[in-house]
Amino acid sequence: MRSKLQKFTDFANGLLPHETHYLIENQQFEDKIKLSILERIHYNCLHIDRFTPFDESIDKRKYSNLKSWITERLEAIDVDVQFEWMSEMERQIVTDSIHPESEKILLRNIRSYQSGEYYFIKFYELVRTYRHFLLIRMRYADHEEADNFLKKFKPAYEHSREVNEKIHRATLDIVDQYSKQTSESIQWEDWLTEVFYDENLDGQNRYLALVRLTFIYFNYRRFEPLREKFDYLDGLFLKGIFYSKRILLNYYSNRLLLHSKFNEYEKAEYYGYLSVRGKNSDYIHYVNNLSAVLMREKKYKEAFAVMKAALPDAKTTHSFHNKIGFVAFYIKCLNHNHQYKSAESYGENFLGAYRKEIFAYRWHLFFTALLDALLQQKKYGKLLDTIKKYDLLSRDEQYSKKATYLPTIPWYQSIAAYKTGELGFKNLLDFLSQSLLQTEPEPDRHQLLLDFLKEVSSHIPEAYQGLGKG
Repeated sequence: MRSKLQKFTDFANGLLPHETHYLIENQQFEDKIKLSILERIHYNCLHIDRFTPFDESIDKRKYSNLKSWITERLEAIDVDVQFEWMSEMERQIVTDSIHPESEKILLRNIRSYQSGEYYFIKFYELVRTYRHFLLIRMRYADHEEADNFLKKFKPAYEHSREVNEKIHRATLDIVDQYSKQTSESIQWEDWLTEVFYDENLDGQNRYLALVRLTFIYFNYRRFEPLREKFDYLDGLFLKGIFYSKRILLNYYSNRLLLHSKFNEYEKAEYYGYLSVRGKNSDYIHYVNNLSAVLMREKKYKEAFAVMKAALPDAKTTHSFHNKIGFVAFYIKCLNHNHQYKSAESYGENFLGAYRKEIFAYRWHLFFTALLDALLQQKKYGKLLDTIKKYDLLSRDEQYSKKATYLPTIPWYQSIAAYKTGELGFKNLLDFLSQSLLQTEPEPDRHQLLLDFLKEVSSHIPEAYQGLGKG
């Protein structure tokens, strides 16, 4: 039966813990009933696994008024809302259609501006455009205010632009290392750390620096420094600094990745579910991350439910990196839910339609999932034919340079070759043993390979026992 407060409940369920914490800390309600509703919202946000319904006996107008209050308070600190406002002001100025009330707001913001605002570069350029508008109209007093602002903040603006350009140069190395393993990026760590902690710098550059540091630490598998920086950022979010729902969702997904690297899967799952509470261009990326954690916890039905709900969005996303990742995890979900034939069919249909894109983006992840569907159906010959047809072993040798590499495809090939009589038992055992030895210095990778061995053990029980795992 649909609740009388379903619309409000849906609205409340879309809020995030940092949002409700900020609202609780900054409310000045004299109405204890409104405060109790807000506290219930906050409780539900913190405890996403146990929802407490709202009191339907309370006057619905209080819920409606509170919804409006929440929306207004969050929009007032939302940096993306501010960016949209600046873009609209720029459009009105350039097209000579700015309204007097809009000018009052703009002038007030110029007078009250504080350094360190998130979109400082955008605001500076808006004021510069506005100055042209004012001078030609001989509005000398307002022009003087705009001109004084530009002179005062010119050094900060030029510094922010220089930092932004340098971040781009760092990104070239970081992304190249992540995708091709042909360069180093650790040389950028100290400088990006300085940028992130610089409270006099604009917020956008500081957050961009953290995103790039996240890539660096994952490239080099150094996660402890990242925890420290995320905890610092968490404190800023609680105060409403750097706030937008988009940024929070990104932060939650990054925390999922961080906690999963420390094997803190309960925390990773918590942040993962928060990251998919809103939809933006990265929604499918967040779904992929959450699904991976749920499968890591062997919560296969839950992972499948998350992916099925996101399937329409996955089909329409323009990001092939995210689309291929989604398909790979969807095939994995089908495999873990024993729908192997469906997994094989889904994978082969996608491969037929997007072969070029798969090899351009995430071929290793995709074929790992597809080969598993063939293995589980004991289609050993077809598995070997697939590896040969797409030259996967040669590709895998190049891919092995990645820090996150696991020899899953060579393992599938060796197991299938053993089952078809093309590889002897001793050679299989030696190969598996050597692979495990190579990952021992890295406990998280070693554990992932042990988990993979357990998953395929039903096909090679004698080898599983021979390795001392049976």
